[in-house]
Amino acid sequence: MTKEWARAALSHPAFTGISRAHLGSLIEELAIPWTARCESTLHERRGGKRRQQPGAGPKHDLVFTDRVLVALVHLRHQLPHAALAELYGLERSTITRAIGEIRPLLAERGFAVPDRYRVRLHTLADVFAYAEAEDVTLRIDGTETQVRRPQAHRPGRRAFVSGKKKQNTCKTTTISDGQGRTLWSGADRPGRMHDQTAVRTEGIADQFRLHPNVKAEVDEGYRGLANEFPGQVSAPPRKPKDDAPLGEQHAWREMRRRQSSRRICVEHANAEHKQWRPLQRYIGRREHFAQTYRAVASLVSDRASRRATRRPTSTELVLACPATD
Repeated sequence: MTKEWARAALSHPAFTGISRAHLGSLIEELAIPWTARCESTLHERRGGKRRQQPGAGPKHDLVFTDRVLVALVHLRHQLPHAALAELYGLERSTITRAIGEIRPLLAERGFAVPDRYRVRLHTLADVFAYAEAEDVTLRIDGTETQVRRPQAHRPGRRAFVSGKKKQNTCKTTTISDGQGRTLWSGADRPGRMHDQTAVRTEGIADQFRLHPNVKAEVDEGYRGLANEFPGQVSAPPRKPKDDAPLGEQHAWREMRRRQSSRRICVEHANAEHKQWRPLQRYIGRREHFAQTYRAVASLVSDRASRRATRRPTSTELVLACPATD
């Protein structure tokens, strides 16, 4: 099996999870930072400037295009490094090193902005500035991914035990717009930490104060934010008491249904992320989970940003001729 055959087979969208056009633009985008990082590493190793002409010296066993391919296939299907090494006829360590080089580059790309070519959001401040400029109501939600259990007698072993799933998990916060297009993903933390605590450590309260016109839809886990910013953050209404009038209970159900329908799009964004195998059950090192999730979310945001924006109609439609019996 030749490297050319492996490259042709793995470049199919069924393996990479992205189209060939997207793959070509991604390779072109990552080539410059990858080359700069390699040159920086060589400069530190030499302790000075280059002594040979560019292109001299030993060649890579795996060229840059193949490095991107194996990283994408591993992110899409969590295919073992040994299996990818067998396809290319290389050592397993070569594949591991290649994935370790490409994964942080994918994670550092940021998230695509809908209808804005080559503009990307990197921080929570970028998201709030974009939401205020475009009058976008944010949807915020957390999601959990099962991870490997830490070894026995390790400090902090219980930190990953989720009170909800009763498993060892890592949590991630996702922010999307009203069409379920990912705008930001981060605030990664062990499964035991509360959703609201994680986003507060990222400074989300400060962003709401700096951008008083930005509004957000959240679930019950962010009740504290809704109490602190009642004019900006909308959470599900509190359940009435059991002895409340029947009309009050029906009104609560209807308000909860409407708030849920406005917030469900961020659940769809999380579902797009979970189509990638590592985010269904992560079996790699936990210290690489945050990079892996951010890399996948960045790739998903590229595809989601191409969805056309649905604009509300400027006027209410009225029948020209009223219906007759």
